[in-house]
Amino acid sequence: MADSNKPSILRRMIPGIILGFLVLVGLVLAGDVGQVTHDLASFRWEVFPIALGFTLFNYILRFFKWHYYLRLSGVSLPMRESSRLFVAGFPLAVTPGKAGEALKAVWLNQASGLPFARGVSVVLAERISDGLAVLALSALGVITTPRYWPAFALILAGLVALVVFIQIRPAALWLLGLCERVPLLRRATHGLREFYEGSFTLFRPRATLTAITLGAVSWLGEGVGFYVILTGLGLPPSQKLLAGAIFVLAFSTALGAASALPGGLGAAEASIAGMLALVIGLPAGIAASATVLIRLATLWFGVSLGLATWLFSKDLLGLKEVHEPVAEG
Repeated sequence: MADSNKPSILRRMIPGIILGFLVLVGLVLAGDVGQVTHDLASFRWEVFPIALGFTLFNYILRFFKWHYYLRLSGVSLPMRESSRLFVAGFPLAVTPGKAGEALKAVWLNQASGLPFARGVSVVLAERISDGLAVLALSALGVITTPRYWPAFALILAGLVALVVFIQIRPAALWLLGLCERVPLLRRATHGLREFYEGSFTLFRPRATLTAITLGAVSWLGEGVGFYVILTGLGLPPSQKLLAGAIFVLAFSTALGAASALPGGLGAAEASIAGMLALVIGLPAGIAASATVLIRLATLWFGVSLGLATWLFSKDLLGLKEVHEPVAEG
């Protein structure tokens, strides 16, 4: 079974990997091949491991958030197993629409017996809390840069509306009851109820505030890492550059996630490069070089860590059937 499932998992990643390569090539071409080559050659590569360290800081705090969500869901996995599943999920971000991340719910089901639908609620809570965290980090920058206000408001309103609706239990239960009356939806109602109960717990005010706080601090780390990369490209260190780096990366991360593209590919890169030019005033070549470097230090670094985890986790590539409780009636 492992041999038959491994190609299917990797096959889902191929479009994202191809898109990622094309995006990087497009960035180099847009920033002028000669200029980008010069910028990368003159980049102080000794600071790149520092940027990777800040990315690891982000991953560690986000892992604590993941583990916190698991505990709220009634899962008591050892830290080592929990971290293995967390890191193994990184490559799934480059699947179309991030749909592959649902595999994390399957892994949780196999490791702990957590119903698949409740596992999906954990994955959703991760994504939404990350979205709210990066929006919180970018709020001040949006206030001082009005052109980004419409996109900021639209993404924020969508995320907050979803969280609030989940917490309005009578309305959600009424909608689930309505689904039970529709023949085509009746078979899925049990899974929807499991998903809702999991989401209701994870989006309680205290849990949401804790997750957003952890997320904001973790993504702040990546923003500082981006600042380190910019200084490595020769930009003079300053508080203004630090604030700009945090704003650009946080808001671009939100736009990339909202695009539903694999790993935000294309949308995030275009936003980072564009905002570096508009907000910080960087030339196109340096903006493109900085974008290539930060994506290598974040998205593709995470994908590499996940793939390395897969090498020692063959059980995750040979998935068994999901064990779901059978609904009565």
